[in-house]
Amino acid sequence: MTTIPEEFRDLFEKKTFAHLSTLLPDGTPHSVPVWIDYDADENRLLVNTVRGSRKEQNARETAHVAVSMTDPDDPYRFLTVRGEVVELTEEGAVEHVNRLAKRYMGVEEYPRLGEEDGARVMLRIRPNSVTTGDPGDD
Repeated sequence: MTTIPEEFRDLFEKKTFAHLSTLLPDGTPHSVPVWIDYDADENRLLVNTVRGSRKEQNARETAHVAVSMTDPDDPYRFLTVRGEVVELTEEGAVEHVNRLAKRYMGVEEYPRLGEEDGARVMLRIRPNSVTTGDPGDD
């Protein structure tokens, strides 16, 4: 089983922005910056979005995705994951986006809750391939 290396899990505790790449219906790539989280117990990357967003629609159509991120403290240290969206769920999505808002914004509740057109949804991504880079490895 492919997992996130222990020495890179700190990226999920910082204000690390990731880029989620999905495929559009015509097969061309779609890449957007996202807040990112990791469920180590289940070995799943977690991305939160609103139901009906382009990334949610793309993941429903083609489950294969890629996620890349660089350490906000050292842009030469990175983590790239190719994986598969194994679940799209509303269960726990509001609580999850509130936890992310606390990390990324320093607020207790995501400020746009209720302003959006759809429900919150969480993409649970199983890593199939992990690539890392660290300038300290040289």
